Amino acid sequence: MSGGEWVLLGAAALLIGISKTSVGGLAAIAVAVFASVMPAKESTAAVLLLLLTGDVVAVARYRRGADWGLLRRLLPSVLPGLALGAVFLWFVSDTVVRRSIGGLIAVMVIVQLWQRRRGGMTAAAGGGGGGADADSASGAGGIPEVGGSGTPVSRAEHPLAAVAAGVLAGFATMTANAAGAVMTLYLLAMRVEKMRFIGTSAWFFLIVNLSKLPFSASLGLFPAETLRLSALLAPVVLVGTWLGILLLRRLSQVTFERAALAGSVVAAVALLVR
Repeated sequence: MSGGEWVLLGAAALLIGISKTSVGGLAAIAVAVFASVMPAKESTAAVLLLLLTGDVVAVARYRRGADWGLLRRLLPSVLPGLALGAVFLWFVSDTVVRRSIGGLIAVMVIVQLWQRRRGGMTAAAGGGGGGADADSASGAGGIPEVGGSGTPVSRAEHPLAAVAAGVLAGFATMTANAAGAVMTLYLLAMRVEKMRFIGTSAWFFLIVNLSKLPFSASLGLFPAETLRLSALLAPVVLVGTWLGILLLRRLSQVTFERAALAGSVVAAVALLVR
């Protein structure tokens, strides 16, 4: 492996760490970088181990912020998604799968932006604000806040929303390590406050990524070379998690949500062009 490739992998590992403790979706760039430097299957296994490194730090840091009600609704449907993704890969090339997921994420981003724009127009038509600026009155594109505290009001959830999100996340993570954008868009749609958002995501991905280990091991995706590579890059992931923690402290709720949406756009583009 050349020096330039090591630099790329190091930057990708740093992004993985940052995404785990601040803005999700950035890990999709890392997945694309690894796939461009390493064989596809080996890159998936190496990324999985680095994701788990970040997951452990994220859970240790944000474990108290998790919404276990949301997790209990999401997690049971992840396993069918994992199985569906594994079966699907037998019949369709990984390129088709990645681009299909990228297209779906792009559609989800567009729907999310449309809902926020519609919410902002509704709030403006209602004449609310009383001199407050647009962001503080309606959050990111119409997300209401409670008593000026900056905590969004949770949206009522359709009974099938968590099931659909869980299946899609399981499918996306099994086929392209792309569940981050799916979860980001689901939690944004639910209008989850940023610390609750990060805590819920941390537990979700630790559990999901641990559940992927037996699948990957049974396919022989953890040769000694992959394990050595992951061990060398793990400290870089840890540095990234520290940077992500510092970044999250500086992000308001509104800025966090906008950054999360931007990360989802990046994830969609990375999947479409990879």
